[in-house]
Amino acid sequence: MKLHQALVGILVIAALGVGGWWYNGYSDTHPSTNDAYIGRHVVRIAAQVSGPIQEVRVSNNQSVKTGDLLLTIDPKPFDLAVQQAEAGLAQAQQALAGAIARVDAAAAQLALAEANAAEATRHAQRIAALVAKGSASKDEGGSAEQARQDATDALTAARAGLAAAKAARGALGDRNAAIEEARAVLDRARLNLAYTRLSAPADGVVGAFDLRPGSYIAAGNPLFALVESHDAWVDANFKETALPHIRAGQPATVTVDLLPGKTFRGEVEGLSPASGAAFSLLPPENATGNWVKVTQRFAVRVRILDPEPELGVGASAEVSIDTTAP
Repeated sequence: MKLHQALVGILVIAALGVGGWWYNGYSDTHPSTNDAYIGRHVVRIAAQVSGPIQEVRVSNNQSVKTGDLLLTIDPKPFDLAVQQAEAGLAQAQQALAGAIARVDAAAAQLALAEANAAEATRHAQRIAALVAKGSASKDEGGSAEQARQDATDALTAARAGLAAAKAARGALGDRNAAIEEARAVLDRARLNLAYTRLSAPADGVVGAFDLRPGSYIAAGNPLFALVESHDAWVDANFKETALPHIRAGQPATVTVDLLPGKTFRGEVEGLSPASGAAFSLLPPENATGNWVKVTQRFAVRVRILDPEPELGVGASAEVSIDTTAP
């Protein structure tokens, strides 16, 4: 009987030793941690224009799809801004049409001045020839020369007038500066009008929502959060002694306290370049006489390959990584 008990004791001790050896070896190749938390992309929704809320289309914790209307801002002042901008563009177009007409008139005036100058020059040349022959008096020659000079001065003024009219007109069509400015004002007014309708930028769940019609919202101020439903990951804090075996691309398994009994497949995306203590607001000061070495933890991001909507942001998780995979 005593021999039997001794053999059982030896077998138990051997089993414990083998189990311990196997566990230590397995923990080296499959490091795990329960210091891990679920993460998702969180979009802080903010309006791009200010105004009172006209209509609310969602409620807190509601699931939405990309493009779903969330709320609207009173569009009346923005409608008026669009109408004013449209009138400004019409005025700019009318002003351009008037400037084009003035350029055409200046061009016609230049053509007339060129004809008059050419005729006055020919007349002055004929009179000068007659004066040289004695068939015309010097007074007639002087009058003809003065008329030529006056016509030349008028031609110079007409050319300057045409240049000034073209400068005042500017470029033609949509390249005209006044037209471009008026169109930019109109585009901005239309864009602001479009901003009165806030739509979901992605599929997800609305959170921290507490808005009612009539509430005034200011542009740029975060209003609520949208937790995206497509991507999910785990930020797992591993001891630094496990990091030499962990590489991006290695498979992982994830269990979440929020969903007991379920196991999710994961894949290592990357390792943090610094420990959590290094990123803290007040890093520890170890340059003291009573320093004690403490094993640090580094965040390892594991992407969940088969996420579910129920994986809430911040939920506790446990992660195990298979470091034997290539």
